[in-house]
Amino acid sequence: MPDALSTSDLRKRWRERTLPRLRGVVLDIGAGSGVAADHLAPEAEWLALEPRRWIGRSLTERVEERPGARLLAAPAEAVPLETGSVDAVIASTALCSVRRPVLALAEIVRVLRPGGTLVFFEHVAADRGTWSSLLQTAYAPVSRWLDHGCDPHRDTERLIRAAGFAEVSVRRTEVAGALGTIEPLIDGTAIR
Repeated sequence: MPDALSTSDLRKRWRERTLPRLRGVVLDIGAGSGVAADHLAPEAEWLALEPRRWIGRSLTERVEERPGARLLAAPAEAVPLETGSVDAVIASTALCSVRRPVLALAEIVRVLRPGGTLVFFEHVAADRGTWSSLLQTAYAPVSRWLDHGCDPHRDTERLIRAAGFAEVSVRRTEVAGALGTIEPLIDGTAIR
């Protein structure tokens, strides 16, 4: 049964529950508006990664306002950081939008220190053969074009599990979608 809350509500709750616990150097993949920084502990060093074409005023302002924060204008497939230099990575509805998710996940694994954690909140492909899956397949090309490259039919959970993390924990949720569909979501952690 789908959750009565919206994807936005669930993502907000996830941020409030998950992000304050992150410490050390925190890389925010697909930082968007930079809202994740509002939930991080004050001592966390926030690195906002966003492709150059998507950098907006809100993100720039949050980076300027947060002590020690840095903006990295690069794609997730080419993170401009040293190997093993990050304690935690945030991926909040970002892995659906990267052009090459396998490469982006390899970069996340590369920059994480041993024992470092990826925390994620992602919408994922519906079960094959369902009405939701058929509709996701049909509107995926339009979504990729209009919604910052988002592919709603990507099996992100499978990709995370195959990326080489030592441990992966995933929680699945569903929200009601358009035209009687179900929108599946995952959140969890992956430890290097």
